[in-house]
Amino acid sequence: MPNPAAPLPPAPAPAPTPSASDRPRSCPACSGPIDPDPRFTAWCPACEWNLVPAEEAAEECARSAKEQARERAAAERTERLFEEVVAGRGDITRRDWLAASAFAVPVHAVTVAVAGAAAWLLVTGNTPLRCLGALLLAVAFLLRPRLGRVPSGTGVLSRAEAPALYGLTDRVAAGLGAPPVGVIRVTEDFNASMGVVGLRRTSVLTIGLPLWEALDDQQRVALLGHELAHRVNGDNRRGLWLGSAMGALAHWYDLSRPRERAQGGYGVVALLSLIGDYIGNAFLRLVSQLPYRAYLLLDRLTARAGQQAEYKADEFGARVASTEAAGGMLETLLLGPATGTVTMRLRAEIQSRPRSGRRDAAPGPDVTALWPQLRAHLAAIPPLERERLLRRSRKDGHTVDASHPPTHLRLALLGRRTPLPAAVTCAPDEATAIAVELAPHGTRVARVLLAG
Repeated sequence: MPNPAAPLPPAPAPAPTPSASDRPRSCPACSGPIDPDPRFTAWCPACEWNLVPAEEAAEECARSAKEQARERAAAERTERLFEEVVAGRGDITRRDWLAASAFAVPVHAVTVAVAGAAAWLLVTGNTPLRCLGALLLAVAFLLRPRLGRVPSGTGVLSRAEAPALYGLTDRVAAGLGAPPVGVIRVTEDFNASMGVVGLRRTSVLTIGLPLWEALDDQQRVALLGHELAHRVNGDNRRGLWLGSAMGALAHWYDLSRPRERAQGGYGVVALLSLIGDYIGNAFLRLVSQLPYRAYLLLDRLTARAGQQAEYKADEFGARVASTEAAGGMLETLLLGPATGTVTMRLRAEIQSRPRSGRRDAAPGPDVTALWPQLRAHLAAIPPLERERLLRRSRKDGHTVDASHPPTHLRLALLGRRTPLPAAVTCAPDEATAIAVELAPHGTRVARVLLAG
C-alpha cells in the first residue's frame, strides 16, 4: 500500500469513452484484443483501459489531495484488519470493545443522573423545586436511550402469513445456533439487515425485495445466514449496552442541532427574530458538537470490531449455504446500479403510455413485470462485465455501507477459506411457496419503485 504521507503523483488524463456505435476491437492503450458488448462499458481486461468511464474518472481526479490521502489511509487500515482476520486473530478488537464499553458508561450515566435528580426534587423539594424536578424528568425522558419499536403495518409479515419464509429462516437459524427471528419485514431497498428492538429485544429481519429478487434460491439462504449470524457472531455493536449508547448520542445530536429559521414577519419584529435565531443557532451549534463528537468517537472505537463481525457473518453464511452461494450473494451486491437501470426503463415505458379516461382503453403495463425484467437483465450481464464490476470494486473500495468492509475483501476472505458445501438448502417447492407469500409485497414494492 502507498504511504499516505507521500506526495500524490499527477493523475493521468482519462481516456475518452467510445460511443456505442463506434466501439474498438482492440485496446487503444495496449493494442490487445477486446470484445465489447454494446450494452455495457467497453474496457480492456489486460491493462484495465476504461475500467472507470471517462466522466467518472474525471470526477475522481477532481478530488483534493487531502481527500485522496485520507481515503488511502483508511484503505490501509482496512487492509490490515483484513489480514488480521485472515490470520485468525480473534482478539484483535478486544481493547476497542473494552474502550467503547467504558465510554458508554458516562453516556448512560447522564440519563440516570438527570432522572435521579428529578426524582429527588419531586420527592423532597418544595413547590418550585418540584416544578424543576418535573422539568428534569421531561428532559430525562427526552434523553432516554432509544431501543426501537417492533415494526407493524405495511411490509411486515407474520408467521401465519409467511410460514414457508419463516420456516426457511428457522432452519437457517438452527444451522447457525441462533435464536429464531421474531419479525420479518419487506422493503424496497437493495439491501438486507438484522436488528434487535424493544425491551424484549425482539429480532427484526429486514429484506429488501430488489436484492431478494436478484438472488437465486441458494444465494437467498446465504443472505439469511449472513443476517441471522449477527445474533451469534459477537457483534456487540448491535447489543443493548453499546447500541443504545450510540442511539442515545445520535438522538441527543438531533435534539440539539440548529434548525432552519422559519420565514415570515417584517420590520423590527423580523429583524429581532433574525438576531435571536442567529444567536440561538450559534449556541446550539456549539452544544450539538458534544454529542456529535462523542458519537464519532464511539463509532471509531467500534468500527474495527463491527467490520470483523461482518467478516464472521460472511463465514457463517458460507457455512450454512455453501461458499459458492455466499460468494454469489456478495457479487450480486455489486449489481445494485443494474436494478436501477431496469426500474428507470420500465418507469419510462409506463410514463410514455398515452392516458385515456375511456373504460375500453388498453390497460397499462403490469408493475409486477419489474421482477421478471430485473431477473432477465441480471442473467444477461456477461462475465466480462461482471469482472469489470469486481475489479472496479477493488479500485473504488465498494461497500454496502460505512459499517461493512469492502465487498472485494469479503469475497477474498471466502476465497482464502476451505470451500464448504451447503448445510441448508431451499427446495424448489419451498422457493415457490415463499414466492407466493411475497407476491403481494412484490406488487406493492414495484409500485413504490416505479412511482419514482
